[in-house]
Amino acid sequence: MTNPNKPKRTYNSARRKAQARKTRQSIADAARKLFSQRGYNGATIEAVAQEAGVAPETVYATFGGKRKILLHLLNIAIGGDDEAIPILERPVPQMVFREKDQHQQLRMFARDIAVIMERAAPVFEIMHVAAKTEPEIAELLQNILQERWRNMEIVVRRFADNGSLREGLSVEQGADTIWTLTSAEVFLLLTTERGWSKEQYSDWVADSLIRLLLP
Repeated sequence: MTNPNKPKRTYNSARRKAQARKTRQSIADAARKLFSQRGYNGATIEAVAQEAGVAPETVYATFGGKRKILLHLLNIAIGGDDEAIPILERPVPQMVFREKDQHQQLRMFARDIAVIMERAAPVFEIMHVAAKTEPEIAELLQNILQERWRNMEIVVRRFADNGSLREGLSVEQGADTIWTLTSAEVFLLLTTERGWSKEQYSDWVADSLIRLLLP
């Protein structure tokens, strides 16, 4: 006979959330590995599921498909974690914005970009290759690059708040300059093809931007 006064077992939501997050991380890690090894097209949901040790249905239930997995990988590569915080609202960009010396701002910005691109450039490369044959990835990439340009425009405006830009240089041209120099393609050319260290890349970006943007 059951005891009617016995307290019911409480539902451990924290444990369930932790397990869900672990599963999400396992799927993301598996997808990153397979996207790098086989490309976006070659990494099927079934292969990702097998690598992660879960059922394909779990992958679909967690992410909804490969496109969202790839976007998730890029977001955590750019932000450094899976928190839903816009990149310009994160601690380091905010520190850059608070700095009043333009030269120091650009050096701080370059160091942060080097850290971000070390994580994100390989994911951008996967996305660029997939975009050649996958229209939905091409559209996603275009949207991401446009958003990246808008962020660079904000960055230039914040630099301009602390002093003049180079004579004749518009904010839009400044955004084009930063957007190009800090692209994944340039990062990979210098660090992969030329063997530069992250520190060499950071110094080059800072020196280049100081010459190109400031009086």
